[in-house]
Amino acid sequence: MNSLELLLSTLLFATIVYFIVRTFLKSSTALPLPPGPKPWPIIGNLPHMGPAPHQSLALLARKYGPLMYLRLGYVNVVVAQSASVAEQFLKIHDANFSFRPPASGAKYIAYNYQDLVFAPYGPKWRLLRKVTSVHLFSAKALDDFRHVRQEEVAVLTNALLKPGSSPINLGRLLMVCTTNALARVILGQKVFSYGSGDKQSNEFQQMVVELMVLVGVFNIGDFVPALEWLDLQGVQAKLKKLHRKWDDFLTKCIEEHNIKIDSGNISGTGKHMTLLSTLIGLKENADGEGGKLTETNIKALLLNLFTAGTDTSSSTVEWAIAELIRHPEVLAKAQAEVDSVVGKDRFLTEADLIQLPYIQAIIKETFRLHPSTPLSLPRMASESCEINGYFIPKKCTLLVNVWAISRDPAIWPEPLEFRPERFLPGSEHAHVDIRGNDFEVIPFGAGRRMCAGMNLGIRMVTFLFATLVHAFDWELPEGQKAEKLNMEEAFGITLQRKVPLMLLPRSRLAPKV
Repeated sequence: MNSLELLLSTLLFATIVYFIVRTFLKSSTALPLPPGPKPWPIIGNLPHMGPAPHQSLALLARKYGPLMYLRLGYVNVVVAQSASVAEQFLKIHDANFSFRPPASGAKYIAYNYQDLVFAPYGPKWRLLRKVTSVHLFSAKALDDFRHVRQEEVAVLTNALLKPGSSPINLGRLLMVCTTNALARVILGQKVFSYGSGDKQSNEFQQMVVELMVLVGVFNIGDFVPALEWLDLQGVQAKLKKLHRKWDDFLTKCIEEHNIKIDSGNISGTGKHMTLLSTLIGLKENADGEGGKLTETNIKALLLNLFTAGTDTSSSTVEWAIAELIRHPEVLAKAQAEVDSVVGKDRFLTEADLIQLPYIQAIIKETFRLHPSTPLSLPRMASESCEINGYFIPKKCTLLVNVWAISRDPAIWPEPLEFRPERFLPGSEHAHVDIRGNDFEVIPFGAGRRMCAGMNLGIRMVTFLFATLVHAFDWELPEGQKAEKLNMEEAFGITLQRKVPLMLLPRSRLAPKV
């Protein structure tokens, strides 16, 4: 039997098994599956996903409702596309949906599920979550490293203050700032410079964006296992190649860190020790039920931090500045508020943010319109359950369309309009929190598998954005008009701008600053 005959036989067998199982599921429960579009043979509803799945699914919800069933290949999938349905999954049934389904991105990039984001729910995941929560994301850790964020944002501000007539790629500079701020906490040192010719920072940004795009691809091999070995989209080959680049980068970071500890340039113990020093210490000492960390666990966790902790913050600030370019009246109000609190004779600090409700409203509105993760990382049901009168099968994959929920016209008047005022005190949505408690806006997800770095992300985004508003006026390059600014999205795990934001910064602070 040649390979083609073997492939056809395998597909035929898998199809028969699928329909037998599907028939059994229907006959074994009185509850129906949620509504959804009719699947194609073999590949199911994969063609319905389109190049921008969050947008395609939102359109399908108009016909099939906020709880929708899909069959992607041979995988059962349910999609939550309203706040009330998302709350059912992520709050009422959170424990049942705390697992991740198998995926090529996690397998080939995240060291075969050895990280925090994609690790199976269990002791090792809890250990990784505990370490990052205590040493990086707790209120105390955030306060301890406040000076690092302020210093790195000041470095960015000074870099932007240098006179020049050429437009700057704001996204790239924001990426350098967020990466250096994080690297100083994790490694005890910066990793990039702001020079336009800095090859390392350019390559790093390309690596981050490529990872976010590839992991966001709906890979046919994940949903039709018989076709996995063919790698029809070339995703596996690209993931393996990218993994080697990331592994080289992370290995170099660890080696340089160990050298600096040995030379006394970085503290390996005590109050000012880095996160990497803490992680290395856990290689030798078991910590409760999670046991010891391996070097692979450490690399995988660093990978999470250097991707999710940098790209999401920088892209959110880039979207926020783009919206202000399109809405100069919002920019004027934001600058007036900052000037009334800070003035123009000093830099803004994190302590000032609590007095800036309009700035905070702008950030909420940006997270609403441009959530950093438009389609939540998939979860998987450990047991079958009932949601809103529908049967949800065991091992069913859950997707939450965060993008669609925050644009739901039933909740948000004029949902496509950028209106920060909707979050100001006294407005209808003033109470809405973005930390996973109010399901109308859940940019960081909700429940036990929500984004671990949420508090750091909110602080970094708000402070960085407020500083850029305070310190600069922003102009588009000659010939471009604000009303025609390209706001197209490039889909991946994170929501990137399709066209980078190129701007001319003009200082508005006193010369002595």
